[in-house]
Amino acid sequence: MWEHPGGAPRKPLSHFYQNTPVYWGNKTQDLDAALLLHLSIFLKCASCQFCLMSADRGFDLTFRTADDAGLSLIKYGEFLYDNLIIFSPSIEDFGGNINVETITAFIDGGGSVLVAASSDIGDPLRELGSECGIEFDEERTAVIDHHNYDISDPGQHTLIVADAENLLKAPTIVGKAALNPILFRGVGMVADPDNPLVLDILTGSSTSYSFFPDKPITQYPHAVGKNTLLIAGLQARNNARVVFSGSLDFFSDAFFNSAVQKATPGSKRYSQTGNYELAVALSRWVFKEEGVLRVGAVSHHRVGELAPPNAYTVTDLVEYSIVIEKLSDGRWVPFDGDDIQLEFVRIDPFVRTFLQRNGGKYSVRFKLPDVYGVFQFKVDYNRLGYTHLYSSTQVSVRPLQHTQYERFIPSAYPYYAGAFSMMVGLFMFSIVFLHMKEKEKSD
Repeated sequence: MWEHPGGAPRKPLSHFYQNTPVYWGNKTQDLDAALLLHLSIFLKCASCQFCLMSADRGFDLTFRTADDAGLSLIKYGEFLYDNLIIFSPSIEDFGGNINVETITAFIDGGGSVLVAASSDIGDPLRELGSECGIEFDEERTAVIDHHNYDISDPGQHTLIVADAENLLKAPTIVGKAALNPILFRGVGMVADPDNPLVLDILTGSSTSYSFFPDKPITQYPHAVGKNTLLIAGLQARNNARVVFSGSLDFFSDAFFNSAVQKATPGSKRYSQTGNYELAVALSRWVFKEEGVLRVGAVSHHRVGELAPPNAYTVTDLVEYSIVIEKLSDGRWVPFDGDDIQLEFVRIDPFVRTFLQRNGGKYSVRFKLPDVYGVFQFKVDYNRLGYTHLYSSTQVSVRPLQHTQYERFIPSAYPYYAGAFSMMVGLFMFSIVFLHMKEKEKSD
């Protein structure tokens, strides 16, 4: 028996290779299908803890070498897999009908991709990163940090120690537990500043940079300081997720089980790195086991009624409710959020208000504006680490009918008084005019 970093007993490795089902192209009904592309059996064995962890969570893993001539992601117009794992950083040409265009089409179709690179990165992964707003440094370069390297580093200071403080402040993506320092050895990345969808999941320290470790620096490095990305992510507008790691070793058993200590005097020694816990959290997020929201029942009606009318009337008091659920351990449970807003929109929002939570149901009462037209009840919830939640319900708002107007409007009382005063004045003038008799002149 062997143990994972937390100390809990795990299955022997032979159990993984004997009993894990391997399917070569077909999705199963109950499991999420994942294709793992590697360069050799040695790389697959080097990351067996990661593979076993994925299989334990219910994934149907298919192992293929990245240059296999029979590789395919699409068959008869449908994707064969839900997730794609690329652990082949130095590949120059994918086998079969897989290429960068196929992978980007897979992402456009909502698929999830996990990519691990290294200093021996090939052109396909570099091109895939560019398509997703990530730019890798040149081949043979590495992230270097002369202040934050591990005590076991051979001398080039490329086995760096990344503190948990450099992680993205998003528990849905990186996990909620406090992590030990993270070991990293690989290529650096920078994010496209014009791409707002890229996530800086793990950055280097302020003293890190990316360059050739065996050459003197003759030009400004590709990435310097906090701009040096060690792990980056992307959530596309269709909620597809991609994670890029500059280090394949990050997912290795050696890094999972290694002790870690900075080489600076007086640094604390940790018996285990935080790589395993971070890898679990990242894989759960990228494979959509975490941070997935959905809309349930949506209802709206006038206060005091139960069914929605054919059309609302201006200034009606209405009640709107929506059920929002979150995927947790394979089950849909009520979502707990206190920052969800409702907008009542006709081109521009006329009403914007927070929804009140009651379990997984969110509701609010408000008065419709004194404006008629075609409106939408709109919930547009976009938070870091969660899928984009959008719900829109169109309704009509008509003006008051003639019988619904008030008989007397308080603001018009001065006009009413003016009209009646003129009538009274005319009446009095008529009486005086009709009954006034001039005195006869006397001789």
